[in-house]
Amino acid sequence: MSAPTGRTGPPPPSSGPTHRSRKKSLLASTVGNVLEWYEWSAYAVFTPFIAAVMFHQGDPVSALLSTLAVFAVGFLMRPLGGIVFGRIADRRGRKFVLITTLLMMAAGSMVIGVMPTYETIGAWASLILLSARVLQGFAHGGESATAYSYVGEIAPPHRRGMWGSVAFIAIYGGSVLAYSLGGAITTVLSESAVAEWGWRIPFLLGALLAVVALYLRRGMDESDVFEADQAREGREEQQPEKSEPAEPAAGRREITKAVLVMIAMISGITAAHYTWTSYVATYAITQQGMDPDTAYWMSVIAQVIALVSLPFWGLLSDRIGRRPMLLIFAVLMFTLQYPLTQMISSSGWTLLLATTVALLVVSAPAAALSAILSESFPTRVRTQGIGFAYSLSVAVFGGSAPYLNQLFNGLGIGWVFGAYIMVLCVLTGISCLFIRETRGMQLT
Repeated sequence: MSAPTGRTGPPPPSSGPTHRSRKKSLLASTVGNVLEWYEWSAYAVFTPFIAAVMFHQGDPVSALLSTLAVFAVGFLMRPLGGIVFGRIADRRGRKFVLITTLLMMAAGSMVIGVMPTYETIGAWASLILLSARVLQGFAHGGESATAYSYVGEIAPPHRRGMWGSVAFIAIYGGSVLAYSLGGAITTVLSESAVAEWGWRIPFLLGALLAVVALYLRRGMDESDVFEADQAREGREEQQPEKSEPAEPAAGRREITKAVLVMIAMISGITAAHYTWTSYVATYAITQQGMDPDTAYWMSVIAQVIALVSLPFWGLLSDRIGRRPMLLIFAVLMFTLQYPLTQMISSSGWTLLLATTVALLVVSAPAAALSAILSESFPTRVRTQGIGFAYSLSVAVFGGSAPYLNQLFNGLGIGWVFGAYIMVLCVLTGISCLFIRETRGMQLT
C-alpha cells in the first residue's frame, strides 16, 4: 500500500505547540478516551444483569443474546459516526469533535443509568436501551477515529508508536475501570441488589466523570498538522485554478486501497481483542460455571498486565517498524487461540493465565495501531479514512464477537468461533504484504 509521501528523521523546528503543551494535550485526550471506553465497556461487564431487567425473561438465553445483539448494534453505528465525525474533524478540527463525542457518550450513559426496566414499561425499555447504545455507538465511531488522528498528529515522528500506544491504553484503561467497578459492586452488594439497582452505578458515575474530562479537553491544543494543512488549503484556494485531471482520481484510488487494507489488517486484531476483553468473562461465568466476582477480577488483572505492556510494544514498533508487530500478532494468535480457550475452566487462575497471554499478544499490534492508521492517510482525509476503515472493521469483526461467541457456544459448537478468529489472523498477516513500512515518517 502506498502511504502518504513523507520524510523520515527527527521533526523540524516548529513554532506551534511546545513539547510540554503536547504532553498536556495527550493527557487530556487520553483521560477523555479512557472515560468513553469505560462507559462503553460497562455495558459488556454488566451484560447478564442488563439482560435480566431490560428483556423478557421467558427465555434467559434469548434475553442474553438480545442484550449482546444491542451491544453489536451499537458497534454497527460506529462506521456512520466515524464517517460523519471524521468529515467534521477534517474540516473543523480534532478538538471540536473530541468534545462533542464526549458529551454524547455521557448522555447515553445517563439514559441507561436512569431508564425504567422491562417490568415497568415492557418492550419500551428494550427500545430505550437500544436507542442509548445507538447514540453511544455513533459518538464512539467519531471519538475513536479522531483520537487516533489526533494522537498520531501531535506525537514526535520518531516516537509516534510509543505516544500512539496511549490510544489503546485508554481502551484497556476504560475496560479495567469498568471491570474493577464491576468486581467491587458484586463484592460489596448482594446479587439481588446488583440485579435491582447496583448495575446502574457505573453508568451514572460515567456521566458525572464526563464533567472532569470535558474540563481537560477544553484546554487541548489543536493539532498543528491539521492547522498547517488548513493553512495550505487556504493558500491554494487563493491561487488561480490549475488543471490537474489525473491526480484526484489517483488520490481516490490510493485512499480506497488504504481503507481496504486497513479493514483487513484490523479484522483479526479487533475480533481477538473483543473476545478476550468483552466476552471471555461472560464465557467463564455462563459456560464454565465460574463465580462472577472471580471472573471479573481475573479479567481486571489480565488487562492491567496488558495495559502496562503497551508503551513497550509501541517503543519496539518505533525501533523495528510497524509490520513486524502485525506479523507477531498474526502468528501467535493463530497458534494460541484454540488452546487458550480450552484452558479456561471454573478455576479463576485458568481465566487469568489464558486472558493475560491472549491480551499480551493482542497488545503488540494494538500499541502501534494509532501510528499505522495515522501514517496511512493524508491529513486532508485522515480522520475520515480512519473513521470508516477502523469503525467498519471493529463493527463487523469486533462488535459481533461477543454475540457470535455466545451463539456458537449455546449451539455447542464454540470451536467454530475459534476457527473464525484464526482465519481473521491470517487476513491480518496477509495485509502486511500491502503495507509499506512508515515508522518515523513526517505526516503530510
